[in-house]
Amino acid sequence: MICPFCSFDQSKVMETRDSQELAITRRRRECLECEKRYTTYERIETEPLIVKKKDGKREQFDRNKVKNGVLKASERTKVSHDQIDEIINKVEQQLRNGDAVEIESGEIGNLIADHLKVIDKVAYIRFASVFKRFVEVEEFQKELKKIL
Repeated sequence: MICPFCSFDQSKVMETRDSQELAITRRRRECLECEKRYTTYERIETEPLIVKKKDGKREQFDRNKVKNGVLKASERTKVSHDQIDEIINKVEQQLRNGDAVEIESGEIGNLIADHLKVIDKVAYIRFASVFKRFVEVEEFQKELKKIL
């Protein structure tokens, strides 16, 4: 595994955690060169999920695109990168457990919003405001009333 800090190609595994629920193995590694620690994830390669966008276009499910959206909503909140990875893993697993190979983008947004609502209400409102395309203050107020 290549170190993300110094690009050295040898590391030792400090800790391994398996998740039967998510079919993912989390490994905590330490670089043998710079001695910094980082986390890697192993997952089974699966068939691609197709996301149907609101405009009717279809594209392959992109974890990084989803993660960037959640990261942006979670800036300056207590939501950690590990929690964000866990949310995305759970959402992807929920989608894969279903029968559909093609998923509406709204379904993905709703699943992420549900997880964020439990972890951090500010991150939830930020995510919901973009995902649900809030334009008016009343839309924010209505959503806030639901969670308060």
